[in-house]
Amino acid sequence: MYHNPVLLEESIDSLEIKKNGVYVDLTFGGGGHSKEILKRLNKEGKIIAFDTDEDALQNQINDSRFIFLRQNFIYLMQNLSFFKIKKIDGLIADLGVSSHQFDIKERGFSYEGDNELDMRMDVNQNINAIKIVNTYSEQKLADLFFYNGDLTNSRRISKLICDYRKNIEIKNSNQLNDSLKPILNKGYENKFLARIYQSLRIEVNDEIGCLKKLLNQIPKVLKPNGIASIITYHSIEDRLVKRFFKNGNFNKEPEKDEFGNIKTIFKIKKFIKPNDLEIKENPRSRSAKLRVAKLI
Repeated sequence: MYHNPVLLEESIDSLEIKKNGVYVDLTFGGGGHSKEILKRLNKEGKIIAFDTDEDALQNQINDSRFIFLRQNFIYLMQNLSFFKIKKIDGLIADLGVSSHQFDIKERGFSYEGDNELDMRMDVNQNINAIKIVNTYSEQKLADLFFYNGDLTNSRRISKLICDYRKNIEIKNSNQLNDSLKPILNKGYENKFLARIYQSLRIEVNDEIGCLKKLLNQIPKVLKPNGIASIITYHSIEDRLVKRFFKNGNFNKEPEKDEFGNIKTIFKIKKFIKPNDLEIKENPRSRSAKLRVAKLI
């Protein structure tokens, strides 16, 4: 049910695995990254994996060195403290939606087919995409599409949705797509709708807020020379990761001390994209970017 993870070999190699090290897989999914890390650990090594998706439970690894937590990765520090782990040697995060989640149409992540607009990573949370498209104000929807999807015509998008929902509650992908027909340009429909659904998914799961909370914890949990490897899939999250690794914050400029000296937290190690073969075998990998940084 789960596909091979994107940039698997490159991302695991980038962690420079220590055989007796402690590592965290922040997005367990099908377990591909965790399994590869375990291959490189000795009996003293350990890996802790996070995932909010119930479907990931079936992929747990029967290994004494492996701990699975069905929690959001924003609780990283809290759980390390619970397990009395002061610092870790490295962590990996493969952000976004897994192929498995896209392929299970009932989850509502895809704009194809007549599917209920759900989009929750954690199916136990209250808010879903149906609630957002039907209850958010026109201005709030416009902001959502502008900031989560880089959509410059966000006000037009929002107005079309709000006008459509006056007559019928938007519950499924066909209805949402139908509301946007006046601005679906032939030949670009899929690309446009992908950004619409991305925008809603990010809002449903508070992906940007969670990513910021995670990134702020990384310097606190890594050992000196510990490595963070993060795979991103769209410009919004990639920009956050890039700026944080470079500047130590989410702004365009780095932090400085009282003397005006730049505070350097990380040494940037790598920036990798999938090669042509991987993109051919897995077209969904085409937008992936792996960013790697070492804590100084």
